[in-house]
Formats: sequence, C-alpha cells, structure tokens
Amino acid sequence: MPMSAIYFHSSARSVDGLHRSGNEDSALISGRLIAVADGMGGHAGGEVASRIAIQTLQKLAPLLTNSEIDSDSIEDLLLNSLFTIDSEIGEYAEELIEVRGMGTTLTSLLVIGNNVALLHVGDSRCYRLRANNLEQLSNDHTVIQELLDQGAISQSDVADHPQRSVLTQALMGQGTVVPVLQIYEVKEKDRFLLCSDGLSSVLTTKEIKSLMKKSDRDEAVKALVDATYINGAPDNVTVIIADITDDEITTQQVLGAAQ
Repeated sequence: MPMSAIYFHSSARSVDGLHRSGNEDSALISGRLIAVADGMGGHAGGEVASRIAIQTLQKLAPLLTNSEIDSDSIEDLLLNSLFTIDSEIGEYAEELIEVRGMGTTLTSLLVIGNNVALLHVGDSRCYRLRANNLEQLSNDHTVIQELLDQGAISQSDVADHPQRSVLTQALMGQGTVVPVLQIYEVKEKDRFLLCSDGLSSVLTTKEIKSLMKKSDRDEAVKALVDATYINGAPDNVTVIIADITDDEITTQQVLGAAQ
C-alpha cells in the first residue's frame, strides 16, 4: 500500500503469573519498534537477561528507526543486535556464577519502509490478524516444534509432552544463536500481537483470535491477560497489541523487568 510512513499504535501489559514471585518478562513499545523478551534462569537471572535484551534494543532504536539509513543496513543492525545481547548476557553470567544458565527469548517487530521485520529467538510469539485471518508469523524454537515439524508427534501429543517447554534456541551468552530475519509486507488494517508463552501456552489460537478482534486495543489486551488468569496463569504474561497507523507515534515505554 502506498503509505507515507507507518507506525505501530500499541497497547501492552506485563503481569506476574499466579505462581511466580517476580516478573521475568520485559517488553518495549514505540512507534517503529516493539519487542517481548521472556527471561529464564535462577536467582533473578531471567529478569536480568530479558532486561538486557530490551534495553539493548531501546538503545539501538534511534538508529533502527532512522529513515536516512537504507533498509539493508537497518536489517544488518537489527540482526547484529542479537549478537550484542547474547554477548552482554555472557559477560554478565561470567561475573555472577549464580546466574549461569540464564537466558531470554526475544521476539521483535521493526517497521522498515512499508514492511515489518521480525527478529525472533525462542518461544515467545508474533501473530498477525489480517481481516479475519490470524497467522502465527514466528516459529517456536522448541523441541516440541521440531518434533511436530518432523511428524514425530501430533498436535494432540503436545499438551502432556515432558519436553513441552524445552527451547532449542535462546539468548544465553553462548554465541550459538542463529538469527533469522523475516520480512512481511504490511497492509493498512493489520494488527500484530507479540506475547510471551505465558499467553500462548495457556490459550488456544481460537481463543487468542476472538479476544484479539476486540476493536479497542486496550480492551483486547486486558481480555487476553484476564483469560490467562481465569486459566490459572502459571507463568508471567506479557502482551503487546499493535495496530498499523500512519499517525506519527512518538511515545516509548518499557514494561516488566526492564522498567
């Protein structure tokens, strides 16, 4: 679509689950860049890891959203942000033995021209609601997803599989992350959802879709979070709903552990 400049108009919430003593999720919302990071690891390591991820992106935001830099360079900068995050997590874990093994997922969307670039590691998710069609754009980096892809198990086996939440990729400071950038064309009424698995492992795609469709973004976010609580909210829940707009959005906010 021939739009002058596009922005994310976002609503977001990050809350403690019912069985968690602290929030290990972090999130960022701004006009051109949104992100969710779900931390893991003992002794508050997860909070540190997700905070490093979000604060690194926040520092890079002025560069990533600079309209004078060509899109190839911006894509490179976005991809390289993963290596920066990963090495910072590694350095932190070197100094503090008790947070060894800490890590974080990262799922981020950046507006580049009339497209969005999806940078994704782990099992947080990005969905796109276009007209009446909800599509998961991110691919879970989990043992389960690999088994599903191989046809070794069926969708009905997922719920009680012992390795349900084992990640095959995360930002853990080990230098082993393989970044992939997916580019999607944006249409005028697209609505995006970024969430930690505190949402997607509790609600079905059908439930997510019906609540996401509420016209009021704030209400949709609240409804999604409330639904996880009704279902026991075993984990922290972070939800960003972003609508595409051509109104300039200048606000920026960090949530969760990154605050």
